Amino acid sequence: MATQGNKKLAAQRRAELAAKQAAMARAEKRRKVMFGSVAGALVVVLVLALVLLSLNRKKSDDAAAAATATQGESNLLAPVWSGLKGQSIDGVGVNQMEQTAYHIHAHLAIYVNGKQMTVPYGIGIQQPWQTTPDNGSEFVEGGAAFYFLHTHDDSGVIHIESPTQQKYTLGQFFAEWNQTLSATQIGSHTGSVTTYVNGQKATGDPSSIVLSSHEVIQLDLGQDVAPLPYTFASGL
Repeated sequence: MATQGNKKLAAQRRAELAAKQAAMARAEKRRKVMFGSVAGALVVVLVLALVLLSLNRKKSDDAAAAATATQGESNLLAPVWSGLKGQSIDGVGVNQMEQTAYHIHAHLAIYVNGKQMTVPYGIGIQQPWQTTPDNGSEFVEGGAAFYFLHTHDDSGVIHIESPTQQKYTLGQFFAEWNQTLSATQIGSHTGSVTTYVNGQKATGDPSSIVLSSHEVIQLDLGQDVAPLPYTFASGL
């Protein structure tokens, strides 16, 4: 039979073991609570980040949509094309950054039955855009990608910015705009087209005009409007 001393020692051991088990259980509970708190905080941070990202994207998309809507209210030949998704357009490439190896500018003016039509900002710049106000219009500072032919504003200035020096045509620019250009059509308007290049009447298909530095192009559909000069801004 167990002695009284042995019984007392066994009870003491059982008490110590129970105390250790209780301490381990409390530690495990604290660990689970702490892990749950950290995981919950991470979830909250992730959700907030996703919400902010969504809001920023919506803001950019809304700005681009508002800009396009504003363009629609002006005397445009046609609004910019939203189908630019980074694909090559009629042989014209695209890059996330503007190219400067070959960097020149030309100017385009369009008249339909004697009425001047606006060449919109953002042609050849993939949306969403980053824009700033510019003399009652907008200036496209940035976008998802830049095609090698594009417009930053509605002045009619075409920016030719390519990684290599090569020939680009007015027809390729219209392809980025998703508009038709021929000797009998400009955009959705049809009729006889008179073309002027640097003040001189040109013959043939206007889409084949090669864009060159400080070239001034004027397209008249219907009524023949005397060619007007254009002065490029300093630095262009």
